[in-house]
Amino acid sequence: MEIKNVTVAGSGVLGYQIAFQTAFHGFQVTVYDINDEVLSKAKEKFDILSDSYKQDLKATKEQLDATFKRLSYSSDLGKAVQDADLIIEAVPENPAIKIDFYHKLAAVAPAKTLFATNSSTLLPSQFAHETGRPEKFLALHFANEIWKHNTAEIMGHPNTDKKVFDTIVAFAKAIGMIALPLSKEQPGYIVNSLLVPLLDAATNLWINDVADPITIDKTWMAATGAPTGPFGILDVVGITTAYNINKMAADATGDPLKVKTVEYLKKNFIDKNKLGVATGEGFYTYPNPAYKDPDFLS
Repeated sequence: MEIKNVTVAGSGVLGYQIAFQTAFHGFQVTVYDINDEVLSKAKEKFDILSDSYKQDLKATKEQLDATFKRLSYSSDLGKAVQDADLIIEAVPENPAIKIDFYHKLAAVAPAKTLFATNSSTLLPSQFAHETGRPEKFLALHFANEIWKHNTAEIMGHPNTDKKVFDTIVAFAKAIGMIALPLSKEQPGYIVNSLLVPLLDAATNLWINDVADPITIDKTWMAATGAPTGPFGILDVVGITTAYNINKMAADATGDPLKVKTVEYLKKNFIDKNKLGVATGEGFYTYPNPAYKDPDFLS
């Protein structure tokens, strides 16, 4: 199995980063999203992202020009995947949306195409049947700021073909990632199995009026030496993702604290387009959040 052409479905917080990183490392990449307006916004984000590659990776103008030439765009799913060896799904963290997407994808994708989900919290076995090709489906999960935090967690389900799994491990290495294969399914993989409880605990402290986000972040940073606190991390992850995860938990359990969290996030963040780093404001304002101030912990 050889991967040359990659389609990334979804140009949100991680989708556009995955697309750019893949193109930067020499692959032809098609970015798919629901309409041309969303794709236009993705192009703007690529321009900003290229500055980060210059600063953090010392990328040259020639490298970045070549990267942009390898990127193409389509809001027609059939056209977007017509030559795809691999499609990486990065649509919203909502099971119903993902299932609907896989039904549509299965109808138009070539038989050769491997499917990978970048889901943060959901298991590939939840969607394997919906893909129409369970043996060619697995999870490939990236961390935010992919060019710096270059982890790629590869997680199959019980029916994933071993050759497909090995192909994706090799692909992850080829796009500059530290490939991290998991031996069995685990909700949240490794990173989020560690990170989500931290963010959940911080959110609970805040919603329960124990302390405000800045105090909680100061506590974590001062006590552990971490460069960012949980609410700074939430801004990077994207508050929409936090909202979706909490909403799934609230819908499933009816937990009053989760319900309160969802309502508060929607009213004070989602509805006001305060979605974190991506929109310039979340718990902090960007590009110069307070937690980066030298006096933040004084």
